[in-house]
Amino acid sequence: MYRLKYDPAAEAVHEALPAVASEELALALSDACTDPLYATIPYGEDDKYVRMILGEHTAAVILIGHTLKTVTVLQVTYLG
Repeated sequence: MYRLKYDPAAEAVHEALPAVASEELALALSDACTDPLYATIPYGEDDKYVRMILGEHTAAVILIGHTLKTVTVLQVTYLG
């Protein structure tokens, strides 16, 4: 299990999301903390570190710290 961390700006965006979008992202982040490579897609070049979560209402860019077992949310975008 990976530990979830947030960039402060990304956390503020997540907290401001409508309830449906916030829940969607929370569930996707939970999945990413369980198995980050399976639950995410490559962001640009597939380096196994910078990945993306893409949902119906949200997108998030994450950084996977395999050594320390962390998933850091770098950016959250509300897609509507």
